[in-house]
Formats: sequence, structure tokens, C-alpha cells
Amino acid sequence: MADVPALSDIFRRASLSNEGDRANLLAHPDALEFSARAVEEGRVRVAAIDDRIVGFATVLVTEQIGELDDLFVDPDWRRRRIATALVLDALDRAAHQELTHIEVTANGHALAFYESVGFVSDGMRQTRFGPGYRMHIIVPPLPRSAELSR
Repeated sequence: MADVPALSDIFRRASLSNEGDRANLLAHPDALEFSARAVEEGRVRVAAIDDRIVGFATVLVTEQIGELDDLFVDPDWRRRRIATALVLDALDRAAHQELTHIEVTANGHALAFYESVGFVSDGMRQTRFGPGYRMHIIVPPLPRSAELSR
């Protein structure tokens, strides 16, 4: 819970860093409030450099499917493969939880990123702020040696 202020700051600054989303978010300030619920539930994974949180991801698990709820990187730390590392970490954790795939709803400016890490589009979905891309990625199976050590 001690990390909630840092996560809230990253959530807000990263959300507002996209010019295409800024007006909608500022018109609906509740959308810029980070909920500590995922932290309380132990669903947040952080990326830290020199003891500073620079990004985070949250995954909600329902049956055998993970939903990537959040993926945010501090705008000052972008373009350093932090988001990619967080997705790879989510996939690794999903494999250990025996999930089949991870899903996400991506906005247009994040589409190229998600495709670059292996997500594929399942079509469009209406979100609070307009159309989004519903996507998924298959969770690769654990290597045989990892299965034996569990």
C-alpha cells in the first residue's frame, strides 16, 4: 500500500500524456483516480529502476483467462522496453497460473504496441471514451523444466 501514491502519479501522468485522450479525461476527472483495490488484492506488478517505480501492470484472472486491466509507464521512462517487460512478466505469471490467454481492450494509440508484443485483434468494443480494440495473446506453456520444479 505504500506504493499507491507513486502508482497514482504514474497512472495520472501517463493517462494525460496522450493528447488524444486528454480532453475526455479532464472532462471526467473520476477517470484519473487510481483505485487501490488491485494493490489490496495483490494484482499489481511494478517495474522499478534504482528503487523508483517507473511502471506497473494489473491483471484480473477469471477462470482460465487474464484481463490486462492496467499497463502504465511513467512518461519520463517510456521507450525503454518497460511496458514490454511488464507484458512478458504478465505472461510468465499467467503460465504459472495455467491461464490460456490474456485479453486487453486497447485504445488506438496503444494498438501498435500491443501488436508488437504479440496481441491479436478480436474486433472493436465500445468503451466509455469511444471505440477500443479487443485483443488477446496466447499464454505460452511453461518449459518442461519449469513444470517439473513447481
